[in-house]
Amino acid sequence: MNQKPKRDVYMDYAGATPVDLQVKLAMESYLGDKFGNPSALYRAGRMAKDAVDAARKTIAAILHSQESEIIFTAGSTEADNLAIFGVIHALKSMLTAPSNAWGKGHVIISAIEHHVVLNSVAALKKEGIELSLAPVDKEGIIALDELESLIRPDTILISAMYANNEIGTIQPLAEIAKMIRKVREERKKENNPLPIYFHSDGAQAAGALDLDVQKLGVDLFVISSSKIYGPKGVAALYIRRGTRIAPIYFGGGQEGNLRSGTENVPAIVGFAKALEIAESVKEKENARLIQLRDYFIARLTKEVPKTILNGHAQNRLPSNVNVTILDIEGEAAVLYLDARGISISTGSACTSTTLDPSHVILALARPYEHAHGSLRFSLGRSTTKADIDYVMEVLPQVVLRLRQISPVNMEVDQESISHPEAFAGQSAKVKVGGKTYK
Repeated sequence: MNQKPKRDVYMDYAGATPVDLQVKLAMESYLGDKFGNPSALYRAGRMAKDAVDAARKTIAAILHSQESEIIFTAGSTEADNLAIFGVIHALKSMLTAPSNAWGKGHVIISAIEHHVVLNSVAALKKEGIELSLAPVDKEGIIALDELESLIRPDTILISAMYANNEIGTIQPLAEIAKMIRKVREERKKENNPLPIYFHSDGAQAAGALDLDVQKLGVDLFVISSSKIYGPKGVAALYIRRGTRIAPIYFGGGQEGNLRSGTENVPAIVGFAKALEIAESVKEKENARLIQLRDYFIARLTKEVPKTILNGHAQNRLPSNVNVTILDIEGEAAVLYLDARGISISTGSACTSTTLDPSHVILALARPYEHAHGSLRFSLGRSTTKADIDYVMEVLPQVVLRLRQISPVNMEVDQESISHPEAFAGQSAKVKVGGKTYK
């Protein structure tokens, strides 16, 4: 008989956050009486349009952008696709013109981008666009010299996520933007008409980092509601004025003719409220989370043998703890922890249903086994020290058990892992990657 866990601990806030109560209240009337279509001319439609406009104004103010530069989409995946495909399609005529002697088009992305960027750019290769991966150092920070060396006369887009969704490493966007501005000046001197744009997925950064797009120097920037205690299925794409971009599908011409379809008014209202709250509590919450994060990392690396921190020790999101625990499979650890009330991820929640090793960990020049044993703990507003203490009560036991049944059969110092007797007589079975663990 399965026993009820002693405690429920959620540590996958990088994957999804609960909707804040204030956000629910802000959305409520637009799920009921104020249900009008923002494109309609009558009063109910005008009320809905006013709500969308107010939300856009709130988000633009936080990003230090113009309201006309904010486009609402049905999530960050769509926003990233619009940014990437929209720019390439808008420049297609320039790239294919007989007079273009600069190249057929080239995109650079970091080696640790989210799968939405990796897969979108990979799809562009079918359209003749060439791709380069910018390497990162052992802590996941883009090597700026190597990035600069990859830029070609036909490079039209560079993409680097603000903060990595798996290891939490924060990228120097302002420095990359400075590099790109230098390239633009050089192209003017060379009479090269091809633009070069800077795109960044900032979904993980919202609520934790500075979102001032003027300081960051980005041309295209994505933030998501679902990571900041807002509703799922809504995001915003900032498009700097003057950026050449085309829609990727067509309809009624909403959102400046870039994102057709009736706006999701309740979600947009909730998104703006969630971002407003996130900004208001950011400084205090960051300080609290950093204390918890560092306490957690110190205990993990001390109490669980063969544990390696992934990402930069300090230049990382306040909420992120990503480690590799050697001689275990991450997916098995997730399932064992889940049985004890602890919810974590092996990496990106968008891809955690696959058994592929983390491309992010591999990009850190780590061996294949490190990528399979990585675990992501992401903290949030409800995380407490008691939650961490409970994880540290359970995790060493799980690690010991998984190492005992590991086909690698590595020797482990069992004396350094507390309470191994907790697994005596355990009969639960867990199936991972075709193997059944008892």
